[in-house]
Amino acid sequence: MSTDANEPGTTGPQDGGHRRDSVLQLQSLSLSFGGLRALSELDLQVRDGEIVSLIGPNGAGKTTVFNVITGVYEPSAGDVVFAGKSIAGLLPHSIARMGVARTFQSLRLFLNMSVMENVMAATYGHTKAMPWESVLRLPRARREERESRELATDVLSFFGQRLAGYRWDQPAYSLSYANRRRLEIARALATRPRLLLLDEPAAGMNPTETHEITELISRVRDERDVAILVIEHDMHVVASCSDRVVALDHGVKIAEGGFDAVANHPAVVEAYLGRDPEALSDAG
Repeated sequence: MSTDANEPGTTGPQDGGHRRDSVLQLQSLSLSFGGLRALSELDLQVRDGEIVSLIGPNGAGKTTVFNVITGVYEPSAGDVVFAGKSIAGLLPHSIARMGVARTFQSLRLFLNMSVMENVMAATYGHTKAMPWESVLRLPRARREERESRELATDVLSFFGQRLAGYRWDQPAYSLSYANRRRLEIARALATRPRLLLLDEPAAGMNPTETHEITELISRVRDERDVAILVIEHDMHVVASCSDRVVALDHGVKIAEGGFDAVANHPAVVEAYLGRDPEALSDAG
């Protein structure tokens, strides 16, 4: 299980002589749907500049964790603390404005809008111009639209040739599946998040695309100064980019730590395979 440095309420290990502050803390978080307990007293922490992977078999409660963090569900008990403030029970748009962005397991793009328009759409939550100002093309509306385009251009440029300039005016439906995944990440980054939640970013990709998305996750953390909580079933991705791994089973945290320790933890092996390592060894 977790070490003391990973417990909620601590600042964690030193990084270059400085302690990294906690961005997100889930404190004894529980969620029930009627008689179904989806999450049970879950403690989880993500620090500044950290990539934490959330793993577990289907139905373990991983996406439910994202839905609670982003305000889709209100927890039955416990708390969600972001940047030192409780966000449990806040509306999703309020949480997004505070600096939490996410992608989805199933792509949620505006397929008939252009690549540029998809990214610009994510910036409007921070604009202040009223609808009538936009219709009349008044100065504040024009200024904010120019700033939104500049931000979208900067974010798209981060993805290099995969989302290069000639694609910006193309509709999103014209992109390959892998580039649609990149576009969804770009749209999330356009909200200028402090915490990015990635729900299976490598799902459906071939080995080359998976390798590229793994490198991209690390680049986002390093170059965009964003903490990342990622759900992923591909263990190559988890092993390559994670600072820490948290394993869930039926809404309960069963292991936490480095990838090797968690991957070989008896409870994790049993959750995935249904049998403990000694039983598997005996069967061999």
